[in-house]
Amino acid sequence: MRADARRNRTRVLEAAETLFDERGPSVSTEEIARAAGVGIGTVFRHFPTKEDLLAAIMKARLAHVSARAEDLVSHGKPAEAFFEFFEQLVSESARKKTIVDLLTSSGVDLSAPGPIGGFHDVVGELLEGAQRAGVVRDDVALPEVMALLIGTCQAALTTGWSTSLRERTLAIVFAGLRQPA
Repeated sequence: MRADARRNRTRVLEAAETLFDERGPSVSTEEIARAAGVGIGTVFRHFPTKEDLLAAIMKARLAHVSARAEDLVSHGKPAEAFFEFFEQLVSESARKKTIVDLLTSSGVDLSAPGPIGGFHDVVGELLEGAQRAGVVRDDVALPEVMALLIGTCQAALTTGWSTSLRERTLAIVFAGLRQPA
């Protein structure tokens, strides 16, 4: 892809994500094109349907989240990185309601192979680091962590948790994951 095409694609993705978060699913592709400073043909050339655009946004979000988790694995303190990542992801989920709602209602499979596999791997690395550091129970496995992570993110997405509710709920979840003293 040429450099100008990559720039246009990035601008469309950024504009679409911002508009969906601000105004919901009724945003038109024309509004997205206008906000990105490109023509409607450019939007459709990169994303033939709104679902394609949403899937690309989710793939970019997942890559960003995975990169943040990988950074915590590499540079964070294992005793804190697992819980820090978990809290950040749930907090961010509460602000990304529209995109996930649109994706799930349009039939995009968020569990399909691809970037999701790398996400599982890096969460597994965070879990193993926390267990080696002695802060997460040894009997906690990745499937349980993923179920808790997905469940709390989905709850934050669908119910619009307040900061206080999120903090209290995560305190309960984290207490169940922590190694007994």
